Amino acid sequence: MIDHPAFAYANLERAIEGLGSAKKLLRSSTIGPYVFPGVPLEYSNWKDAQRAWLNDVALLNLSFHMTSLYLSGSDVLKFLKYVSCNKFGEFGPGRGKQMILANHQGELIADCILFYTSDGRFRMSGSPVASDWVQYQAETCGMDVNADRDDSVQFREGDPRLYVYQIQGPHSASLMKDVCDGEFPEIKFFRIGEFQIAGKPVQALRHGMAGVPGFELFGPWADHEVIMGALEKAGAKYKMRKVGALAYPSTCLESGWLALPCPAIYTSREAKGYREWLTPFHIETIGSIGGSFDPDDITEYYLDPVEVGYGKFIDTENAGCIGHAALLKKLTNQKRTKVTLVWDSQDVTDAINASLFDDDRPAKYMDMPLSIYSTFQYDTVIKDGKTVGVSTYCGVSANANKMLSIAVLDIEHAKPGTEVEILWGEPDSTKPVVESNVIRRIRAMVATIPYFDKSNKLF
Repeated sequence: MIDHPAFAYANLERAIEGLGSAKKLLRSSTIGPYVFPGVPLEYSNWKDAQRAWLNDVALLNLSFHMTSLYLSGSDVLKFLKYVSCNKFGEFGPGRGKQMILANHQGELIADCILFYTSDGRFRMSGSPVASDWVQYQAETCGMDVNADRDDSVQFREGDPRLYVYQIQGPHSASLMKDVCDGEFPEIKFFRIGEFQIAGKPVQALRHGMAGVPGFELFGPWADHEVIMGALEKAGAKYKMRKVGALAYPSTCLESGWLALPCPAIYTSREAKGYREWLTPFHIETIGSIGGSFDPDDITEYYLDPVEVGYGKFIDTENAGCIGHAALLKKLTNQKRTKVTLVWDSQDVTDAINASLFDDDRPAKYMDMPLSIYSTFQYDTVIKDGKTVGVSTYCGVSANANKMLSIAVLDIEHAKPGTEVEILWGEPDSTKPVVESNVIRRIRAMVATIPYFDKSNKLF
């Protein structure tokens, strides 16, 4: 049984009041990084799994860890344009969209993928943070919209409603042509195609991950074994590897996607009702903040959609969406931007050595391939002794042969080739998962994001 200080309170708002601040709540959390259930840690080894999505083809099973929210009602599209800041244009059945969720101050809560399938159904898929915010808004907005939730298997019993398999890599299209019954349909980027595998109907969103093209296949859970078996058989020709729970979250290091930023929900008056809606068991309540970045104010952890690269998705004409006025200001006054940081290999090696063998000045241990140790990871980035940003997701990429992290830096220090330092460690931590350590300075160099040239071309 998890021991957490929030369990003594009725909801997130009461927990913040009882503990004195949101920062104290999240910094005192005993929860470690987000866990990916339902699949083995490794099918072969994480290095070969990483290399497969860049060089051959990889199969990733997303059926167990994501939260899905099904939206229905006569006001669904109106509601989506209210709760997200996206451009919708001619968004219709058979399409997908990266849905961006901001608070009333234009700060980032989460993002997710929105599916609009040919049967007229809307399904959001992603972290529980996104579904929590949208479900609350659906229940309180006064529009004709209903939210039907299918939680991650971490939070409920029974099988998922859908299997969700990603096929990624340069041979993904060839594999799909081989496994498909009949002719494989042409599917444009972020469109949803329909076909059959082994006599079973399948839908697939065409997208990319870690800079390579691929597909996200989904269908009823009853068909999951048949579809998996067909993919494994056809994939042998292309040296397909199944990706385990260790390697799966490390895809972010190469794609540059921020999977779990600290949601901007802990302080504003407009979000008070939402904080009262969130129970002690929601991830926003029990999640942890970790890392060397330790400001006094929780809002210093907040990011905004513009600085993390979502400015191009924002509908500047839709004055009715949450946070619209604030987002317009951020579009015209951007101060930070998202980059990749390439960590100095010798400094990383020295830190690992100190974490294992230096009793006097131990460093914080680095897990592999992903090195985060909290739900929301934030490490200080400095230049000439001054804080210039934060480093978040970090870990090793076998494709880059380097340790990488996703960072948000002041624009003036974000040019590729700029040298900075990352402060690695969390001295005097209250987390059981954090051993005694001292801060280590890790040299790093700014690089492009995504790290590799991104290509969504199938051939």
